[in-house]
Amino acid sequence: MSGRLRVAVIADYLEEEWPSMDLVADMLMEHLRQGHAAAIDATLIRPPMPRRLSRLPRALVGSKPSSVDRAVARQWDYARHLRRAGRFDVYHVVDHTYANLVHGLPRERTAVTCHDVDAFRSVLEPGAERRSPPYRWMSQRILDGLRAAAHVMCDSDSTRDALIQLAAFPPGRLSVIRNGADATGWSDSGAASDLEAGRLLGPPRRHDLLHVGSTIPRKRIDLLIDIFAAVKAAEPDARLIRAGGQFTAEQRVRARDLGVLDAIVVLPFVDRATLSAVYRRAAVTLLPSEREGFGLPLVETLACGTPVVASDIPVLREIGGDVASYAPLGDIPVWRDTVLALFHERDTAPAAWAARRAAARVRAADFSWSRYASEVVEVYDAIVNGTAAAGGGTWR
Repeated sequence: MSGRLRVAVIADYLEEEWPSMDLVADMLMEHLRQGHAAAIDATLIRPPMPRRLSRLPRALVGSKPSSVDRAVARQWDYARHLRRAGRFDVYHVVDHTYANLVHGLPRERTAVTCHDVDAFRSVLEPGAERRSPPYRWMSQRILDGLRAAAHVMCDSDSTRDALIQLAAFPPGRLSVIRNGADATGWSDSGAASDLEAGRLLGPPRRHDLLHVGSTIPRKRIDLLIDIFAAVKAAEPDARLIRAGGQFTAEQRVRARDLGVLDAIVVLPFVDRATLSAVYRRAAVTLLPSEREGFGLPLVETLACGTPVVASDIPVLREIGGDVASYAPLGDIPVWRDTVLALFHERDTAPAAWAARRAAARVRAADFSWSRYASEVVEVYDAIVNGTAAAGGGTWR
């Protein structure tokens, strides 16, 4: 094929408020334009979400789109928008939960990025996750769309393996292309961002803990609160900083009952530069998730040279390697002792602490958005040349 490949990068509705998915689309577009403009003519597809029930007064429906609006917009409105968007050589759905769109696209020229298998768990493991019939119908439609795509790019070996084992995906139609972090961009976001972080948080504290992520069940915010309470019992000045949304009512009650609610700071939405400053101010980042597809906060905190304690699950070990610290899911005493040991190392062994921070940055340098974009372009080329299902494995 002569000329540049016309690629449609199909992103989430911004109204969904999934920052990690928005980041993947934005970073892909940025690096396609910076490093591949001679070969790739990329167009970001990101229509506004039509609102129906959400047009009612906010006092009745809240500020976010209703579940009905979200379902109709995903299943109907977005597909209709794509039919009017023009013709492209390759279509790339960057969030697998939008894979239902594949049903209305040229399947042989469509790729999907799969970040985890949570969206399909209700149909792949119905005994482990019980959902309503409408939810299971939508999940099945998403899974069927993913299966229909010419190629599926996974964030991690763990996600690829789960698709093979749980959903019987042919390995030859899967590849692993890991997300980026761009360590140089995270390591120093500038004086303005440091000032903004200071405005939000006040002076840095010696025992600040940080958690970045949503409050959905698999993030195990209940364990996060328990871990923080255990650390605070040993270090009374400890504080927990949360970025990623307000606690649920149940989570607030848990923190209140443990006597730590007043020591938790929940940040408003902050831009990436300010988040970088927050990462760098923290003493330790916590990641107690029970499931992850990749774990962007793990890479981001390492890029900032901040030590992290993460759940001892395969995907986080895959991403963090031997520079992160790990604790068994739910074993609060081990989490507490691991955090306290890191505090002790910082206070008594500055050389070891500096080496730990340097090793974190080295590990994070293995993950870059420029590399991510280059490997995605290889998939685009394979799709156009009809070889996308022949290779499999991992693009590196």
